[in-house]
Amino acid sequence: MVEGIHRHSKIPIDYENPTSIELAALALSNQAPFHLIVNTIGILHTEQWMPEKKLDELNEDQLTKLMQINAIGPALTLKYFSKLLDPSASIMAVLSAKVGSIEDNRLGGWYSYRASKAALNMLIKTAAIEFSRTKPNTTLVALHPGTVNSRLSKPFRGEQIGRPAMDAAQDLLRVIYSLKNEDSGSFISYASERLPW
Repeated sequence: MVEGIHRHSKIPIDYENPTSIELAALALSNQAPFHLIVNTIGILHTEQWMPEKKLDELNEDQLTKLMQINAIGPALTLKYFSKLLDPSASIMAVLSAKVGSIEDNRLGGWYSYRASKAALNMLIKTAAIEFSRTKPNTTLVALHPGTVNSRLSKPFRGEQIGRPAMDAAQDLLRVIYSLKNEDSGSFISYASERLPW
């Protein structure tokens, strides 16, 4: 059985309303245990603002919103939804982004997005260490989907340079299905490349 949830689903989840995360997990608890949970929620830009190209463009509202949706929401999802995973064998995968890699940052810019994804990566890595003790049969990873032809990448030539969403999904599922327990705590690209944190 597959269950998809979002802001407008029967069981809604909205990262701007953190209470909805716990309520969604509670509503799905009667369907547990789950063998696979994939978190794809994230934000890069809105109609009001685009990623910052320089420090002078950094603003509190943008930084706060991206931290809320790209780091705090996923952290609370880890907290509540990890309780629904099958303790005998399960995977939890969270979409991150290569631009969240501190070591790989060579271009600068995109302050809020980079910082929020770096925070997400730290949360995943830290939870994976805890899971190695408390949920030893659970594999927790951060996944980089690459550039996908979507609303998120459209302002950045995503239609020209991005892969179709179905191809990206198939690539990510291939990576997920190839995961082994020892991969827990890793940052992996859609092409199975290990990325530096």
